[in-house]
Amino acid sequence: MYGIPVPRYACVNRKVPNEEIDYFVEEEDFVEVNGKRFWKPFVEKPVNGDDHSIMIYYPSSAGGGMKELFRKIGNRSSEFHPEVRRVRREGSFIYEEFMPTGGTDVKVYTVGPEYAHAEARKSPVVDGVVMRNTDGKEVRYPVLLTPAEKQMARQLCIAFRQAVCGFDLLRSEGCSYVCDVNGWSFVKNSYKYYDDAACVLRKMCLDAKAPHLSLTLPPTFPWKINKPVKPNEGLTRHGSGQSEELRCVIAVIRHGDRTPKQKVKLKVTEEKLLNLMLKYNGGKPRAETKLKSAVQLQDLLDATRMLVPRTRPGRESDSDPEDLEHAEKLRQVKAVLEEGGHFSGIYRKVQLKPLKWDGEGEEERPVEALMILKYGGVLTHAGRKQAEELGRFFRYNMYPGEGTGLLRLHSTYRHDLKIYSSDEGRVQMSAAAFAKGLLDLEGQLTPILVSLVSKDSSMLDGLDTASTEMEAAKARLNEIVTCGKKMINEYGSSEEFPWMTDGAGVPPNAHELLHELVKLTKNVTEQVRILAMDEKENLTEPYDMYDQAKALGKTNIDSDRIASGLPCGNEGFLLMFARWIKLARDLYNERKDRFDITQIPDVYDSCKYDMLHNSHLGLKGLDELFRVAQLLADGVIPNEYGINPQQKLKIGSKVARRLMGKILIDLRNTREEAMNVAELKEQQVTLCATKKQQDKNSPPKLFINRDDLRRPGTGDKDEDDDDKETKYRLDPKYANVKTPERHVRTRLYFTSESHIHSLMNVLRYCNLDESLQGEESLICQNALERLCKTKELDYMSYIVLRLFENTEVSLEDPMRFRIELTFSRGADLSPLEEENNEDEAESLLREHTLPIMGPERLQEIGSCLTLETMEKMVRPFAMPPEDFPPASAPVGFSGYFSKSAAVLERLVKLFHSYKHSSSNGKS
Repeated sequence: MYGIPVPRYACVNRKVPNEEIDYFVEEEDFVEVNGKRFWKPFVEKPVNGDDHSIMIYYPSSAGGGMKELFRKIGNRSSEFHPEVRRVRREGSFIYEEFMPTGGTDVKVYTVGPEYAHAEARKSPVVDGVVMRNTDGKEVRYPVLLTPAEKQMARQLCIAFRQAVCGFDLLRSEGCSYVCDVNGWSFVKNSYKYYDDAACVLRKMCLDAKAPHLSLTLPPTFPWKINKPVKPNEGLTRHGSGQSEELRCVIAVIRHGDRTPKQKVKLKVTEEKLLNLMLKYNGGKPRAETKLKSAVQLQDLLDATRMLVPRTRPGRESDSDPEDLEHAEKLRQVKAVLEEGGHFSGIYRKVQLKPLKWDGEGEEERPVEALMILKYGGVLTHAGRKQAEELGRFFRYNMYPGEGTGLLRLHSTYRHDLKIYSSDEGRVQMSAAAFAKGLLDLEGQLTPILVSLVSKDSSMLDGLDTASTEMEAAKARLNEIVTCGKKMINEYGSSEEFPWMTDGAGVPPNAHELLHELVKLTKNVTEQVRILAMDEKENLTEPYDMYDQAKALGKTNIDSDRIASGLPCGNEGFLLMFARWIKLARDLYNERKDRFDITQIPDVYDSCKYDMLHNSHLGLKGLDELFRVAQLLADGVIPNEYGINPQQKLKIGSKVARRLMGKILIDLRNTREEAMNVAELKEQQVTLCATKKQQDKNSPPKLFINRDDLRRPGTGDKDEDDDDKETKYRLDPKYANVKTPERHVRTRLYFTSESHIHSLMNVLRYCNLDESLQGEESLICQNALERLCKTKELDYMSYIVLRLFENTEVSLEDPMRFRIELTFSRGADLSPLEEENNEDEAESLLREHTLPIMGPERLQEIGSCLTLETMEKMVRPFAMPPEDFPPASAPVGFSGYFSKSAAVLERLVKLFHSYKHSSSNGKS
């Protein structure tokens, strides 16, 4: 079972449609069969083997819905149905856990137990579009089977007593699984397969009827048919008298445009809420509780509905202001939980933190808790469009040569792609949309998300590790903004090094701007209040709240709503007013006469959102509010991650420690694989001459080698490790690919603003660490000045590290591996403000989508940042490799080579056979 805690499959048999089965239970995100749960995503297959209608059901956290797989119809092999959430009840079905395969399936064809041919194809799970060549055949590429997969082929032939058969393999998380077996199945279009199959069948017949002839006839046919070779993929750079190969692309990317993030905080003493906290934290009176699932949030909504007071006319004026505020917050919690009519998972979450207790020991009970409701922050149609467009931009611009080169690499198991995301829904969906653009996929995002994106919250979520330092930075920042404290510079002229000043970027008149911000915020809030009151009076039917799940599938703005004067995105004026009134009250507490500067980024976010998505509402003063909010936010946001370079470096190294360590591991592994390739090529040249005559006299290997069939654990330790490290590979002799050894590693990390700022601060200021005194910054002076002026790393901002290998210098030369650093500040609102660009601004307002700024260099042109220097500079701020958990086996092909000596020895032979075949027309 490989440590999987659920059964591999279960069967539900119904004699009549819709029959109620007492051992079968269905909930929102799982089915339960005989007490065993299958959590979504899971697969539903008809018991009848002739029925090929297979369903995959997706969890609410990924948007829900169902994908139907079927036999190819024209250019389609699957369809996604976002509205289907319940399993079928008309028939008998087998339920299996879903296995992510990285978007690729493997078809294996046997001719007897000793021969197997394998081809990879795009999985119908990803987008359902069948890739076809010019002859109308599905595009497939021959791949090499691992020893364990060869053993599977042998055992299937014997067990099914079917010499000529085909079966489907799912390669998932380092293991291979057979999911389908078809008798009398053979390859549709492969000269190699038909030649080999003819030889195998001929040998079977001769062994049975004329064994004396079997030994005298050659094992192969005297002719060979070759197909034309495709052109070079174009991933090589030529210039300055040297040749560079792209080896690795690492990108850290912020999510796309979102609705404003919102938060409600209130202290609760109500028994119903305290009991709910104990219910979901295991009865621990001092433990924090997080409520996120549909069942948990429904419990909270039921409790809140009973607690919201029903005030009578004239009584509110007699109430205590704090009681009124508490009641209003409870109403807001109720309204947010009721939003959309159902819970769509990842867009609303509640924390309950106990604050006070009564009793001791086992009698101890909480009597007060802090409730924090977080909502909003949903990826908009504009954010989805931005992410897809950036994926396409990467395809054509981050990989030298034509964009089709990347797609060809990916389809032939030579592109090692892994995509990671934080736990936030907007980040996950940005990653899925980016993957859609990068790999030229079609269809809905949910199947792409489940198939290609891995969540890693420990690496890409949270700021807890640096909470103390960030609180100190905010306290100092509050002094600078509210009290006009003088800024400090200990590193020379502020004109020469403006970024070295405490609170760099905070405008000198910040205190006056803060008062102006409060006044303008109240003005906009009052206008939205009037709109909300009109909406409330005209409401004759139950209010249609914003359905987050439906909004997720939208790719275009709702022009009908906008034309009728309603807010974009189905927010509604009531919720829009709730958003603005909270901002106005949190920004300035009139009773306490106190500003909260941490609200400045939220005010800026709401301004930016309404300027882009709700300009048609004609809110007066919104543009002036945006101007003031931007001036303050440009000073506040960067300084929340450190008030000066030393503090920025300390906070950045704590927040991005795991991410930085993972990036170093990516770079190191890429270098090792590239070195192995180079060493193998050198060995192949020397071996080729000595083995040439021997190869002529020995038959080519058509059959499965018995030595390859050893199971892990049957040999010594080195052999055991070798089998575990074996990776999926293209078959170089028959794949019709000019450069089978070419491989590119791509690692994409999707995260939030905090990690982008933190990583950038480590790159900017790592040379200021005591251990690196005297070292030059990784980033050139010109780029430091530009970064100082770049206050915000906006939606879809990114940092890219590309590793190039100079193949014309020796393996020991530090200049062999060079890193290129670039960044983009992301989507930029400036086109909306430029008076001389009215046409572009009008177009952007019509589409509600801002352009993403192109990449900017962080190094001087012609400079060379070696991998060795990069590692030395950032290693002190990264989690060391030994602290990382063991890496999981690859989902798909993870490069072309493994470190194991035994695998290298095999690959020397592989290269030799490939080189030998070149003389017959392959190049």
